[in-house]
Amino acid sequence: MEKYVDEEVGVDSTEVDGSQSKPYKSVQFAFLQHGGQTAYQVKNKEKGEGEPQWKPAAKAALKKAANYADQQKKKAGKDAELAIRQKKELEERERALEEAKKIVIKEDASLPKAVKINLGETRPEIVKLGSGERSKDVDYSAPNRGSRVRVFGRVHRERKQKGVAFVTLRDGYGFMQCVLTGDLVKTYDAVTLTRESSMMICGEMWDVPPGAHAPNNRELHADYFEVIGKAPGGDDAITNKVQAKGDPQTLLDQRHLVLRGETAASVMLVRDAVEHAFNVKYHELGYVKVSPPALVQTQVEGGSTLFDFNYYGEKAYLTQSSQLYLETVLPFAGNCYCIEKSFRAEKSLTRRHLSEYTHVEGELDFITFDDLLEHLEDIICGVLSIVLANPRIAAMLQELNPDFQMPERPFKRMKYSEAIDWLVEHDIPNEDGETHKFGDDIAEAAERRMTDIINRPIFLTHFPTEIKAFYMQRDPADPRVTESVDCLMPGVGEIVGGSMRMYDYEELMAAYSRVGIPAEAYYWYTDQRRYGTSPHGGYGLGLERFLAWLCKQHTVRDTCLYPRYMGRCKP
Repeated sequence: MEKYVDEEVGVDSTEVDGSQSKPYKSVQFAFLQHGGQTAYQVKNKEKGEGEPQWKPAAKAALKKAANYADQQKKKAGKDAELAIRQKKELEERERALEEAKKIVIKEDASLPKAVKINLGETRPEIVKLGSGERSKDVDYSAPNRGSRVRVFGRVHRERKQKGVAFVTLRDGYGFMQCVLTGDLVKTYDAVTLTRESSMMICGEMWDVPPGAHAPNNRELHADYFEVIGKAPGGDDAITNKVQAKGDPQTLLDQRHLVLRGETAASVMLVRDAVEHAFNVKYHELGYVKVSPPALVQTQVEGGSTLFDFNYYGEKAYLTQSSQLYLETVLPFAGNCYCIEKSFRAEKSLTRRHLSEYTHVEGELDFITFDDLLEHLEDIICGVLSIVLANPRIAAMLQELNPDFQMPERPFKRMKYSEAIDWLVEHDIPNEDGETHKFGDDIAEAAERRMTDIINRPIFLTHFPTEIKAFYMQRDPADPRVTESVDCLMPGVGEIVGGSMRMYDYEELMAAYSRVGIPAEAYYWYTDQRRYGTSPHGGYGLGLERFLAWLCKQHTVRDTCLYPRYMGRCKP
């Protein structure tokens, strides 16, 4: 029997028969189908006149094909053995699961009533820990027994050993290790338990054994549990949906699951503590909190970053800043602040830009520029002190940013002109690759590099009038520049922008004209200069940038619950 091989027109498929009209493509495949007792003819591609169209396959090719066929047979044998073993294991697992379904557990009504607690509850008057030798069976009659509690949470981790399962629950207040033994660990729900399943567990609180570790050095020895909502396993398991070093865009698509991880959750809890601390500090200082509108018809930071929309037939915008409205609060409330959303149509994908962000803004009445700088130091350091006084949040920050240190006061003062000289001296070019010069808008990369090298908070002050907003007060000693400030932090760059505000009516009217803004739309803002003007100033702090610095996050997106930036408006 002969089989034919043609590398040009042949097909390696079981649908061809290896005849001259339906040849195989390779000797290896043909040999694998028909073995070594068959003669193999290959197409004679260099056929001369009078020579045959087919010729016997070369010995080297046949030897190679024989080796390949041998390898494939061995592989097929191993695959068959594996399939048999896997089938057997699957059958054994199915039998075990059926047996597990027969085990039914009920809460023992004779036990002490379980006290419902959250997982962060540690007060000794609420939770007493059992200690000393503990019998294998749950024993509530011993004098050294612990409190019997009822807890709810989701499975953060789980591991099983022979006859015991360790389940770490998470509920937002903390973590708790729970130990399942006896019939509890043999039930169907225990055998099939998956990460992120929600559970209720009852049991006795005990110190962890010597040498062992668990959250708060305690564990719950379960006597009853219920699975409230079982999370999927297999391909849909949370560990397959989100991975620490996964694709950034995929992780943002799955942000709702990423938030359940320890790092993302810690950043969100620190964020809550920081926002709370701002409120506490401002009220300590006697500032009034207000809520300015988000739907506006005026601009603050230039028209190129405005989100516009149709407001009942009129053109309107999402606010860039609440500053102008805060200035109107000063005459009736004195110093004031707000913590509101601001919106910038930033066509930028840098790690520190967002289209929607939380803006901490303050306005101070009857002050000097030096007063403003001293206040900024006080508010930043005061907020940090309040945050770090919370032991739970301080522990999270130690994990997130172990090298964090409280900023030293006073912050370094550096004028814009001094920064230009510094950049020139250190051979750091501008965005065009040229030497920095007075009037350049210092780019993010150069600014951040300078801040990282200096490695301490910087008040960068007195920016040129041409590169700052129209409302900023000029420096009386040098009208080329404004009484303005950016607070720069190592690792992130600018986190605060502020200035003294123009308070002379004629000067403000000239500023409107200079930048081409119709003064009529700002009548309510201009009136602050007509009805009892005053020297005043204020600032805006980007909460996400502040958190990126504090929590040592690479991008401000990681400090948002659900970040919004160009190209991202979901989930």
